[in-house]
Amino acid sequence: MADPRPNIIFIITDQQRYDTINALGYDYMDTPNLDRLVHEGVSFTDCHVTAASCAPARASLFKGYYPHTTGILKNADRWRRSWIELLNDSGYHCTNVGKMHSWPFETELGFDERYVVENKDRYLEGRYYFDEWDKALAARGLVKQQRELYRQLPDYRQRLGAFEWNLPEDTHPDMFVGDMALWWINSYPPTRPLFLQIGFPGPHPPYDPIPSYAEPYLKKDLPLGEVTQEELDNQPPPFKELREHNAEIDHDSVVLDLNPTHAQRHRQRAYYLANMTMIDQKVGQIMGALERQGYLENAVVIFTSDHGDCLTDHGHSQKWTMYDLITRIPLLVWSPNRFEAGRKIDALCQQMDLGPTILELAGIPIPPTLEATTMLPALEGGSWNGRNFVFAEQAKDGILTGCEFMTMVRNNAWKLVHFLDEPYGQLFDLIDDPAEVNNRWSDPDAHSMKQELLAVLREWRIRSGLQAADWAADSR
Repeated sequence: MADPRPNIIFIITDQQRYDTINALGYDYMDTPNLDRLVHEGVSFTDCHVTAASCAPARASLFKGYYPHTTGILKNADRWRRSWIELLNDSGYHCTNVGKMHSWPFETELGFDERYVVENKDRYLEGRYYFDEWDKALAARGLVKQQRELYRQLPDYRQRLGAFEWNLPEDTHPDMFVGDMALWWINSYPPTRPLFLQIGFPGPHPPYDPIPSYAEPYLKKDLPLGEVTQEELDNQPPPFKELREHNAEIDHDSVVLDLNPTHAQRHRQRAYYLANMTMIDQKVGQIMGALERQGYLENAVVIFTSDHGDCLTDHGHSQKWTMYDLITRIPLLVWSPNRFEAGRKIDALCQQMDLGPTILELAGIPIPPTLEATTMLPALEGGSWNGRNFVFAEQAKDGILTGCEFMTMVRNNAWKLVHFLDEPYGQLFDLIDDPAEVNNRWSDPDAHSMKQELLAVLREWRIRSGLQAADWAADSR
């Protein structure tokens, strides 16, 4: 008898903002295939990651615990285990194509097979690690577009990480990962139930679209957040240091111009959004291949990202801050035969809540120590209020050098960002100031709200230590 459990297709991009899908209200986007997932699926519009950079956010997602519990607080922190192991043990065939950002890169994590493609630009870790994409380029006698070559451009420091892809189109990393996923779906003997994780490297920088995809966006009037000197002056010292650091050092081939022109910002935004349209095209092709191979007859398709990107909004490059542009990400769940189509759920949730949701879909008991909580009732249209608060964390690393540890707590109306052992922080009234530009940390009229959210942080950390104590002991 065939296993009746659903195939689970988990697609995750890297560094995708929430405002990059047309059907979610952003009409400057060209994303017809993601729009299909919205119209035929369920969208969570206020979903937040648990960390402000790749590895800690991904480890939290694939473990079901907050970063302070996993101990994976920054990129290159070692992580080798995940709830994917439970899927594998229960009979799922588990395949990874593309990026996971585990460390070491090729650790099993519960997958039967992995076809690893990592960051396009690797310097701080894995510089001489050669993934499937590197090997494919070398086999064709091609030299990868990379930082050493970009640095030779006369306007390198003015480009804000935006470059044209000049190699053959099918060698672009997002095209390559999409095509490799298509090859696997079309070539591997049909296996059910299937857990297939597809990790696109984009739109993480360098922002490097094929020029034909960038051209339409270059002609559009794109929304760019205004950055005022008053906002910059009221940011906490670690964020001021972060700006200076990113202006001096070219992380991921991006040099932050402290006073970029509108033209610079517009080109960067256009190239970034073009990367998303390229990924959207591959998502459509992947859905077609899955349907032809019979996987979509009984499937749940999940689409999300590991965090966002400021793209010079708030005066910042990339991530490492706690603005909604970083912590809030798209989350789409498609399964028309299982969940009512076209629903948008506005309640707060943590992205790591996908873990127990997937385990329930697979008929696997949820480990009692998990800090993640299932969202299946929301998908099924039952009673579900989401979370009262969401949290995110980030430790000092080779880029965020000015703070030891940063924690964010957010509800529907307010956000607080706490810096360990420091008198400063951030406090935003999200109702009156949804763009998060007016820092009210020192405002006496907001003092009671600051104290209330600090108390929430304290209780959360105490509760977390108690709830995950048995798991932490077992994981040693």
